[in-house]
Amino acid sequence: GVDMAATQRSKLLEELPPVDVVITMGCNVQCPMLACTRREDWGLPDPTGQDDGAFNAVIDEIERRVHLLREELRPAD
Repeated sequence: GVDMAATQRSKLLEELPPVDVVITMGCNVQCPMLACTRREDWGLPDPTGQDDGAFNAVIDEIERRVHLLREELRPAD
């Protein structure tokens, strides 16, 4: 339910609140370093220049990993 175009914008690193978890995607791009308690690089392929199927596959993999990460971070009852 988030309209990314209406509610989100690029931000400077200085504008970000303190971060607990940083996930980088791989894609052979240098990411800035942010202080955090957990850092992972998911090493996903960059679908740039490929068909929609390649983009959808990466989107699906990101969604799958976000759900797994959410379960890992959920406090034990």
